[in-house]
Amino acid sequence: MTKAMAKKKLFIPNKLKDWDEARQRFRLSHVHVQMARELGMNPKKLGKLNNHHQERWKLPLPDFITKLYAKRFGKTRPDTVRTIRETATATAAKKAARRTRKALMREALVQFETHSPCFLDYALIPEAPNYQEGTANEEDPREDEIGPWQAWPCVDAPEIPEGDPSRSP
Repeated sequence: MTKAMAKKKLFIPNKLKDWDEARQRFRLSHVHVQMARELGMNPKKLGKLNNHHQERWKLPLPDFITKLYAKRFGKTRPDTVRTIRETATATAAKKAARRTRKALMREALVQFETHSPCFLDYALIPEAPNYQEGTANEEDPREDEIGPWQAWPCVDAPEIPEGDPSRSP
């Protein structure tokens, strides 16, 4: 197997690594790990909850987790079960999407600061409406609410006189 064919190893955060180690150490299924995580259990403290065969009054750890989950949530298992790897993949995808969105917003802000709003590329901003220069008309319903110069970003706002009481300090 060459280096080019090697698959990139999935990064698992330390929080999830602890759960993966606890799953292997205490022989828990993915369902039990997810139930314990939803209950707010600490993976490092599961050893004291585990039955060591000398304490006959204790339930085995998987049964104990199931009993607590049923008591709190009223059902015996979660609706959808996600493995630790699936959770890590979803978290990484969410972070990548957030990073991309922030980069686009930063790029749009830099472009906005360096150019006038008429030259702002609204395609770079995902949430921006599709304005085009020179398409403003007098029948725009938004003009009644906010004023004609604010409805369209390419029209410069009028100067506010110095003595105007509506001007903020």
